[in-house]
Amino acid sequence: MAIEALPRKSRSRVPSAVPGDTGLPLLGHTLSVLKGTYYTDRTRYDRYGPVTRMNAFGMKAVMVQGPDGVGEVLQNRDHAFASGPGWSYLIGPFFRRGLMLLDFDEHHAHKRIMQQAFTTERLTTYLDPMNDVLGLGLDGWIETPDLKIYKALKQLTLDVATRTFMGAELGTEADELNRAFSDCVRAGTAILRFPMPGLRWSRGLSGRRRLEAYLYPQIPAKRAGAGTDLFSALCQITDEDGNGFSDDDIVNHMIFLLMAAHDTTTITMTTMAYYLATHPEWQERVRAESVALGKDAISFTDQEELVSLDLVMKECMRLVTAVPGVARRTVKPTQVLGIDIPADTFVSCNFHGTHMLDEYWPEPTKFDPERFSAERHEDKVHRNAWIPFGNGVHKCIGLYFGGMQVKAAMHQLLLRYRWSVPDGYVMPVDWSSLPRPKDGLPVHLERV
Repeated sequence: MAIEALPRKSRSRVPSAVPGDTGLPLLGHTLSVLKGTYYTDRTRYDRYGPVTRMNAFGMKAVMVQGPDGVGEVLQNRDHAFASGPGWSYLIGPFFRRGLMLLDFDEHHAHKRIMQQAFTTERLTTYLDPMNDVLGLGLDGWIETPDLKIYKALKQLTLDVATRTFMGAELGTEADELNRAFSDCVRAGTAILRFPMPGLRWSRGLSGRRRLEAYLYPQIPAKRAGAGTDLFSALCQITDEDGNGFSDDDIVNHMIFLLMAAHDTTTITMTTMAYYLATHPEWQERVRAESVALGKDAISFTDQEELVSLDLVMKECMRLVTAVPGVARRTVKPTQVLGIDIPADTFVSCNFHGTHMLDEYWPEPTKFDPERFSAERHEDKVHRNAWIPFGNGVHKCIGLYFGGMQVKAAMHQLLLRYRWSVPDGYVMPVDWSSLPRPKDGLPVHLERV
């Protein structure tokens, strides 16, 4: 199915019959998005319901919150919601034609090829070099009363991504590439969306160019080689008909996958570090499981033994959702929960807000990993109650890779270190793009 351009006069029409308001003159609700209250404040949901209209970043939009409405958008049974046209306005210039920005037949074709890089056999081959990088990186951490663990974990996940994804070790380029990733992600929430030097949008474009300059020259060797890293896989894999990726496809997918594996994994592990620091009984519980495993590094099947760590990971993905929402644009008139949505309407699905609804999650702000246990299974009360990886055809292709990386890293971290924060400390979260601690999450780190 092709996505055709719609008449200009239909752009961003949202009927006044959709509950909601337009916000401040000119700015609309842009400031609430930048402050993060768009994701964390349920006032709009309580006032207007699960489908509301709003203005932000110069667009008239519809926000959907709650498992019923979000589920309708993600399942997309009438093929009315397109991911690429939704995300393109926000991050298109920086992550263009990544898998998340493709739709319908083209998305299906690319995903069918890319799935060959995420089979159980492939994931198992990624784990050994991942464990090596994690061990070396964590051994280099220094006992300190004020380790900024977000920065330390971000460097660790970048090292893992470059080694596991590209089969390379970064030297002096590490900081530069890390900054390029961050600039691309943060550019999506730029207010001034044109390349003025020094501002977010311009830095994002520069970051994209830097990543391209790093990746393109390596493709010929990756195609010709026998590497087991993800970059080599993307250069070599084909579908059952022999179709593979072009050089441009490979670079587009690599930049998107590196961002996804790097940033979202860092956010999840940082959140886990925070809640394990503020709930030391859980830190000791998951550490005891890792000690009982009797291994310095996990194998692929060992993940099943880290039951408590899995509970903590899932609860932290709910409490601070690494990708707090997704964007879509309608390609034809449709409805969400019986409310008419015109063609060419920007639609935002609020994942994090959905994870905090007390109709589905008792005491939603409370850290309670047992809610994911087999006895309680609160995440099963609705198929879209817990959606950190999305759902439908655009469900994250790397969810098993991401879970494996988090467990491999946290296992080694728990065996080496114990960490804490001062009594009463609350991590301040910056929700202006992907969530991150404003203060870097300083912890007191000591050897076990």
